[in-house]
Amino acid sequence: MAQSGSKSGGKFYVVATPIGNLEDITLRALRVLKEVDVILCEDTRVTKKLLDRYAVKNKKLSAWNEQKSSVAFDKIADWLKEGQNIALVTDAGTPAISDPGGMLVSKIKEYFNLVVGVPSGTSTTKFDDVQVIPIPGPSAVIAALSACGLPTHEFTFLGFLPHKKGRETLFKEIAEAKRTFAFYESPHRILKALESLVKFCPKENQKKVCVARELTKIYEEFKIGTPSEVLEYFNKNKDKQRGEFTVIVA
Repeated sequence: MAQSGSKSGGKFYVVATPIGNLEDITLRALRVLKEVDVILCEDTRVTKKLLDRYAVKNKKLSAWNEQKSSVAFDKIADWLKEGQNIALVTDAGTPAISDPGGMLVSKIKEYFNLVVGVPSGTSTTKFDDVQVIPIPGPSAVIAALSACGLPTHEFTFLGFLPHKKGRETLFKEIAEAKRTFAFYESPHRILKALESLVKFCPKENQKKVCVARELTKIYEEFKIGTPSEVLEYFNKNKDKQRGEFTVIVA
């Protein structure tokens, strides 16, 4: 029950969705998607395919992505103030993990004073029930780590590597590190990434690399070897240079 001088607000769910195979959606995620009032999507067309598959109908869908959002933050805050429940989804995987959804989660926590210490948010009214709730599920980096066969007791996740500035420095750090590193790479740069690993990894103590491609999809595959061996494989098999890549270096 809300205290005197406060109001009841909505719940903000961070919902993980399949990274390829639509059967990977969780029962809890489906229940939440059916119950919420609004679903914020990276691309409404992609999310609609998932909702149609599981007969989730008559939902208010709004785009929230890095390029262009169809709804302003103030509107999202108003929905929560009104007691509406919201789900945030991305096209594939867990929102806010190497994803602009993380900025939205941060803004909501700041706005509604969901932080420890002196209140610093914008909202002048306390909303007792506003919460940010994770609905865990698929994540490409965790899927890749679980099946790569390389040491995973300690790892650093880098998300998508920078295209230019700082890229070479990161590869030097990966080459010199004692722990496992994981990162995402696009089909346009996967060969360059492997070439950089060949360049910087010492030949006398060659690291092991796993390239996980098209995880959970029809053409899923894992290629493991030294950087030079994996690079040679992808150079010889140009048809394998397409898709989505997660790279593990141990």
